[in-house]
Amino acid sequence: MDRVPIGWAVAVSGALAAGALHAGEPAPERRAQLVEMVRQDCGSCHGLTLKGGLGPSLLPSALGDKDAVSLQYTILDGRRGTAMPPWRPFMGEDEALWIAHTLKNGLPERERK
Repeated sequence: MDRVPIGWAVAVSGALAAGALHAGEPAPERRAQLVEMVRQDCGSCHGLTLKGGLGPSLLPSALGDKDAVSLQYTILDGRRGTAMPPWRPFMGEDEALWIAHTLKNGLPERERK
């Protein structure tokens, strides 16, 4: 069995713990589509500025204590008994996790045209 250099193993485990490595990060074009989906579709309930509305705020200050994987599955499967619908038909698990991390870090500003 080949041995993995200890420095490499430490670097990878640290990056994974920090959430720096995401399997299947969406391509740039898909990321733009997902950001627009969050702004328009999620914004219809969470407010167009994501500060809250029918649904709670999706700003980093409101999501700071939330686990990204928990947010991922809320995005994918919705919340029974609430207005939060499941988005699984429209995206994969990696994309939902990317959205969760992106929301926790702050959605990029819209490009001015």
